[in-house]
Amino acid sequence: MIRRTYIARLFAATVAAVAISGSANAGIIPASVTVTPDAGNFRWTYSIVLPTNMMLQSGNYFTIYDVNGLVNGSIQAPTGWSATTGLNTPPPLGLHPHDTGLAPDITFTYNGPTIPSGQVGLGNFWFDSSIGTSTTTDFTAQNPQASTGNTDRNIVSTLAPAPPGGGGGGPTVPEPTTMALAGLGLPFIGAARLFRKKK
Repeated sequence: MIRRTYIARLFAATVAAVAISGSANAGIIPASVTVTPDAGNFRWTYSIVLPTNMMLQSGNYFTIYDVNGLVNGSIQAPTGWSATTGLNTPPPLGLHPHDTGLAPDITFTYNGPTIPSGQVGLGNFWFDSSIGTSTTTDFTAQNPQASTGNTDRNIVSTLAPAPPGGGGGGPTVPEPTTMALAGLGLPFIGAARLFRKKK
């Protein structure tokens, strides 16, 4: 079976999110995007992470913009989440994602119990597309910080199906999603070691 995995640029995504939120922590982010053939189409799976010092409450959400070739009725999410689609989806206050308005955006909204703190995986979210090649698109999210309760709004880049005839593509990276999730903790391990050395 053909399988292509794209690991999101977590460092760049975190820097972009910090620039928007003004804090040292990014909000909800896509850790990886996996594309696999599925009954004549392609399944796009997003592994979503709630980073450290982030909380998740009912009504919090994230949006993937410009999903080309979306197959009707194919959107799936973990328990406690719902999905809606639309063109020109209003972003979180103060954010300005690129949205062509030519392809649907998908918004996943949480309606489960409060998750009080982060550095946890929120599960896999997926949909089918008639397109298997990728292009860069925007991803926005809104949820509160765990330590302050202040609303965090972030915008990062992710991958989505490319426009028909628009080329696209991306590097094949064999690492599994768990490698991306493990990478979230690496800065904290390094900081802890540095702190111990100073003591």
